[in-house]
Amino acid sequence: MIHASKRIAGGAGLAAVLVKRAPTLELDWDTRSKSRFSATDSTGREIGVVLPRGTTLRGGDVLVAEDGTLVRVIASAQPVLQVRHCAEHGSPFDLLRAAYHLGNRHVPLELQPALLQFEPDPVLAEMLRRQHLIVTEAQAAFEPEGGAYGEGAGHGHHHGHDHAHDHHEPAPVRKPLAIPVKAHDDGHVHGPGCGHDHGHDHKH
Repeated sequence: MIHASKRIAGGAGLAAVLVKRAPTLELDWDTRSKSRFSATDSTGREIGVVLPRGTTLRGGDVLVAEDGTLVRVIASAQPVLQVRHCAEHGSPFDLLRAAYHLGNRHVPLELQPALLQFEPDPVLAEMLRRQHLIVTEAQAAFEPEGGAYGEGAGHGHHHGHDHAHDHHEPAPVRKPLAIPVKAHDDGHVHGPGCGHDHGHDHKH
């Protein structure tokens, strides 16, 4: 095993050709959020990654091994839930509200212009569907926003290391998403084009 203890964020300052030719490590978010782990690169070499506590790796980062060789990090596709607003029965503001409530619960959350991504959670998925949001399962690279997600709250696991920014108490166990459910008095009908099941009855 060869060790790598230096991270170059986004490969900054390195010649593009060197980065392109470097062996790669495909890692999911769970692994990239750890500061110490071992993995096998694209050449079959086992890499022992030892980074400062609290460090997280992003796709495009480059690791420098103890022999001076480079290893490019790739964010591997993993199971995620993608949340989009329902153009027929909602508005883009529904997505903004969902991001606020998920963020309040320290759910690791990736923000994109038209969707949110987070790790599979059936309870949250159902709550969001009740808000006319379209929630779909997908396999995609997961790059959550920086912030207070690192404590492991909402993950269902703990990475066993301290973060330099952990100056507050760990978040309490996440409670069910408490977004007020809209009253369905607008008489709308969810047809085949709605693309999602809300899991609740409507008066038609």
